[in-house]
Amino acid sequence: MEKSSKNRLMPWHASIFKTESLFDRIARSVCRAGTLPRKELYESWETAKRVRRKYRGGRVVDLACGHGLLAHILLILDDKSDHGIAVDANIPDNALKLSQSLVERWPRLENRIHYKQMRIQDVQIESTDLVVSAHACGSLTDLVIEKAVEANARVAVLPCCHNLKTCAAGNLTNWMDGALAIDAVRAVKLEAKGYVITTQKIPESITPKNRLLMGHPMLASI
Repeated sequence: MEKSSKNRLMPWHASIFKTESLFDRIARSVCRAGTLPRKELYESWETAKRVRRKYRGGRVVDLACGHGLLAHILLILDDKSDHGIAVDANIPDNALKLSQSLVERWPRLENRIHYKQMRIQDVQIESTDLVVSAHACGSLTDLVIEKAVEANARVAVLPCCHNLKTCAAGNLTNWMDGALAIDAVRAVKLEAKGYVITTQKIPESITPKNRLLMGHPMLASI
Protein backbone atom coordinates (compact mmCIF):
# COMPACT_ATOMS: atom_id res chain seq x y z
CA MET A 1 0.00 0.00 0.00
CA GLU A 2 1.36 3.41 -0.98
CA LYS A 3 1.29 5.43 2.24
CA SER A 4 1.60 8.75 0.40
CA SER A 5 -1.55 8.18 -1.68
CA LYS A 6 -4.08 10.99 -1.72
CA ASN A 7 -6.87 8.54 -2.55
CA ARG A 8 -9.63 8.50 0.02
CA LEU A 9 -9.86 5.55 2.39
CA MET A 10 -13.32 3.99 2.09
CA PRO A 11 -15.19 1.34 4.12
CA TRP A 12 -14.05 -1.50 1.83
CA HIS A 13 -10.41 -0.64 2.60
CA ALA A 14 -10.90 -1.63 6.26
CA SER A 15 -10.03 -5.25 5.46
CA ILE A 16 -6.48 -4.15 4.61
CA PHE A 17 -5.88 -3.27 8.28
CA LYS A 18 -6.39 -6.75 9.73
CA THR A 19 -4.56 -6.79 13.06
CA GLU A 20 -5.61 -5.60 16.50
CA SER A 21 -2.72 -3.13 16.69
CA LEU A 22 -3.74 0.35 17.76
CA PHE A 23 -2.85 1.76 14.36
CA ASP A 24 -4.97 -0.79 12.51
CA ARG A 25 -7.94 -0.16 14.80
CA ILE A 26 -7.66 3.58 14.15
CA ALA A 27 -7.26 2.92 10.42
CA ARG A 28 -10.43 0.81 10.31
CA SER A 29 -12.37 3.64 11.98
CA VAL A 30 -11.01 6.09 9.42
CA CYS A 31 -12.01 3.74 6.61
CA ARG A 32 -15.54 3.41 7.97
CA ALA A 33 -15.90 7.20 7.93
CA GLY A 34 -14.79 7.42 4.29
CA THR A 35 -13.54 10.98 4.67
CA LEU A 36 -9.73 11.03 4.58
CA PRO A 37 -6.91 10.44 2.10
CA ARG A 38 -4.62 7.57 3.06
CA LYS A 39 -1.71 10.01 3.37
CA GLU A 40 -3.42 11.96 6.18
CA LEU A 41 -3.96 8.81 8.23
CA TYR A 42 -0.26 7.97 8.17
CA GLU A 43 0.84 11.59 8.69
CA SER A 44 -1.37 12.00 11.74
CA TRP A 45 -0.35 8.66 13.25
CA GLU A 46 3.38 9.14 12.76
CA THR A 47 3.20 12.69 14.12
CA ALA A 48 1.02 11.83 17.10
CA LYS A 49 3.09 8.93 18.36
CA ARG A 50 6.30 10.98 18.24
CA VAL A 51 4.65 13.89 20.02
CA ARG A 52 3.28 11.63 22.76
CA ARG A 53 6.68 10.05 23.35
CA LYS A 54 7.84 13.56 24.22
CA TYR A 55 4.81 15.30 25.74
CA ARG A 56 2.06 13.95 27.96
CA GLY A 57 -1.14 15.51 29.26
CA GLY A 58 -2.52 18.99 28.71
CA ARG A 59 -5.38 20.20 26.57
CA VAL A 60 -4.68 19.33 22.95
CA VAL A 61 -5.02 22.32 20.61
CA ASP A 62 -4.93 21.13 16.99
CA LEU A 63 -4.56 24.21 14.80
CA ALA A 64 -5.27 24.19 11.05
CA CYS A 65 -6.76 20.83 11.97
CA GLY A 66 -8.60 19.84 8.79
CA HIS A 67 -10.68 16.85 9.88
CA GLY A 68 -9.09 16.82 13.34
CA LEU A 69 -7.63 13.31 13.20
CA LEU A 70 -4.41 14.37 14.92
CA ALA A 71 -6.32 15.65 17.95
CA HIS A 72 -8.26 12.40 18.20
CA ILE A 73 -5.16 10.21 18.03
CA LEU A 74 -3.35 12.30 20.65
CA LEU A 75 -6.23 11.74 23.08
CA ILE A 76 -6.37 8.04 22.26
CA LEU A 77 -2.65 7.74 23.00
CA ASP A 78 -2.80 9.64 26.28
CA ASP A 79 -5.91 9.76 28.44
CA LYS A 80 -4.23 12.31 30.72
CA SER A 81 -5.32 14.97 28.24
CA ASP A 82 -8.77 15.89 29.48
CA HIS A 83 -9.98 17.23 26.15
CA GLY A 84 -8.93 18.82 22.89
CA ILE A 85 -10.04 21.46 20.44
CA ALA A 86 -9.72 21.15 16.67
CA VAL A 87 -9.49 24.56 15.05
CA ASP A 88 -9.69 25.50 11.39
CA ALA A 89 -10.93 28.49 9.41
CA ASN A 90 -13.00 26.00 7.38
CA ILE A 91 -13.96 22.79 9.13
CA PRO A 92 -14.80 20.16 6.45
CA ASP A 93 -18.47 19.25 6.29
CA ASN A 94 -17.69 15.58 6.96
CA ALA A 95 -15.31 16.14 9.90
CA LEU A 96 -17.96 15.11 12.42
CA LYS A 97 -18.46 11.87 10.51
CA LEU A 98 -14.82 11.01 11.13
CA SER A 99 -15.11 11.99 14.78
CA GLN A 100 -18.23 9.88 15.27
CA SER A 101 -16.53 6.84 13.77
CA LEU A 102 -13.63 7.18 16.21
CA VAL A 103 -15.92 7.83 19.18
CA GLU A 104 -17.85 4.65 18.35
CA ARG A 105 -14.61 2.70 18.73
CA TRP A 106 -13.34 4.72 21.71
CA PRO A 107 -16.44 5.86 23.65
CA ARG A 108 -14.23 7.64 26.19
CA LEU A 109 -13.62 10.31 23.53
CA GLU A 110 -17.26 11.39 23.56
CA ASN A 111 -17.67 15.12 24.27
CA ARG A 112 -13.92 15.51 24.70
CA ILE A 113 -12.97 16.90 21.27
CA HIS A 114 -14.59 20.13 20.17
CA TYR A 115 -14.42 21.55 16.65
CA LYS A 116 -14.10 25.31 16.40
CA GLN A 117 -14.36 27.12 13.07
CA MET A 118 -12.33 30.25 13.67
CA ARG A 119 -9.07 32.00 12.86
CA ILE A 120 -5.92 30.75 14.55
CA GLN A 121 -5.25 34.35 15.62
CA ASP A 122 -8.39 34.28 17.78
CA VAL A 123 -7.64 31.08 19.69
CA GLN A 124 -6.85 31.50 23.39
CA ILE A 125 -3.86 29.33 24.34
CA GLU A 126 -2.96 28.39 27.92
CA SER A 127 0.53 27.58 29.18
CA THR A 128 -0.50 24.00 29.99
CA ASP A 129 -1.77 23.31 26.46
CA LEU A 130 -0.16 21.06 23.89
CA VAL A 131 -0.32 23.00 20.61
CA VAL A 132 0.02 20.88 17.48
CA SER A 133 -0.35 21.29 13.75
CA ALA A 134 0.27 18.86 10.91
CA HIS A 135 0.90 20.54 7.56
CA ALA A 136 -0.35 24.03 8.28
CA CYS A 137 0.44 25.62 4.92
CA GLY A 138 3.25 28.12 4.59
CA SER A 139 3.25 30.94 7.11
CA LEU A 140 0.37 29.33 9.05
CA THR A 141 3.03 27.15 10.67
CA ASP A 142 4.79 30.29 11.89
CA LEU A 143 1.51 31.57 13.29
CA VAL A 144 0.99 28.29 15.18
CA ILE A 145 4.46 28.60 16.71
CA GLU A 146 3.86 32.24 17.61
CA LYS A 147 0.58 31.42 19.38
CA ALA A 148 2.27 28.70 21.44
CA VAL A 149 5.24 30.91 22.35
CA GLU A 150 2.96 33.78 23.43
CA ALA A 151 1.41 31.45 26.01
CA ASN A 152 4.62 29.57 26.96
CA ALA A 153 2.95 26.36 25.76
CA ARG A 154 4.47 23.19 24.32
CA VAL A 155 4.34 23.03 20.55
CA ALA A 156 4.80 20.49 17.76
CA VAL A 157 4.54 21.30 14.05
CA LEU A 158 4.98 19.36 10.82
CA PRO A 159 5.43 22.19 8.28
CA CYS A 160 4.52 22.10 4.60
CA CYS A 161 4.06 24.36 1.56
CA HIS A 162 7.20 26.36 2.35
CA ASN A 163 6.96 29.76 0.67
CA LEU A 164 10.12 31.82 0.34
CA LYS A 165 8.01 34.95 -0.16
CA THR A 166 6.15 34.69 3.15
CA CYS A 167 8.45 32.57 5.34
CA ALA A 168 11.88 33.61 6.65
CA ALA A 169 14.81 31.65 5.21
CA GLY A 170 17.58 33.58 6.98
CA ASN A 171 19.67 34.13 3.84
CA LEU A 172 20.56 30.43 3.95
CA THR A 173 19.29 29.42 0.54
CA ASN A 174 22.77 29.52 -1.03
CA TRP A 175 23.75 26.75 1.37
CA MET A 176 20.63 24.61 1.50
CA ASP A 177 17.26 23.92 -0.04
CA GLY A 178 14.79 26.74 0.58
CA ALA A 179 12.30 24.60 2.50
CA LEU A 180 15.04 23.29 4.77
CA ALA A 181 16.32 26.83 5.32
CA ILE A 182 12.85 27.95 6.42
CA ASP A 183 12.52 25.09 8.90
CA ALA A 184 16.07 25.66 10.20
CA VAL A 185 15.23 29.30 10.90
CA ARG A 186 12.04 28.23 12.67
CA ALA A 187 14.02 25.90 14.93
CA VAL A 188 16.66 28.52 15.73
CA LYS A 189 14.03 31.18 16.45
CA LEU A 190 12.12 28.84 18.75
CA GLU A 191 15.28 28.04 20.66
CA ALA A 192 16.08 31.75 20.92
CA LYS A 193 12.70 32.24 22.62
CA GLY A 194 13.92 30.06 25.50
CA TYR A 195 12.55 26.78 24.20
CA VAL A 196 14.19 23.39 24.33
CA ILE A 197 13.72 22.02 20.83
CA THR A 198 13.61 18.53 19.38
CA THR A 199 13.87 17.82 15.66
CA GLN A 200 12.67 14.55 14.17
CA LYS A 201 11.34 13.18 10.91
CA ILE A 202 8.36 11.05 10.00
CA PRO A 203 8.96 8.55 7.17
CA GLU A 204 9.64 10.15 3.80
CA SER A 205 7.56 7.39 2.19
CA ILE A 206 4.52 9.23 3.57
CA THR A 207 5.52 12.77 2.67
CA PRO A 208 8.69 14.64 1.65
CA LYS A 209 7.51 17.42 4.00
CA ASN A 210 8.44 15.25 6.93
CA ARG A 211 10.36 17.45 9.38
CA LEU A 212 8.78 17.51 12.83
CA LEU A 213 9.75 20.39 15.13
CA MET A 214 8.85 20.15 18.81
CA GLY A 215 9.61 22.52 21.64
CA HIS A 216 8.80 23.36 25.25
CA PRO A 217 9.78 26.28 27.49
CA MET A 218 13.04 25.53 29.28
CA LEU A 219 11.47 25.51 32.75
CA ALA A 220 8.25 23.74 31.77
CA SER A 221 7.26 20.27 32.90
CA ILE A 222 6.94 18.03 29.85
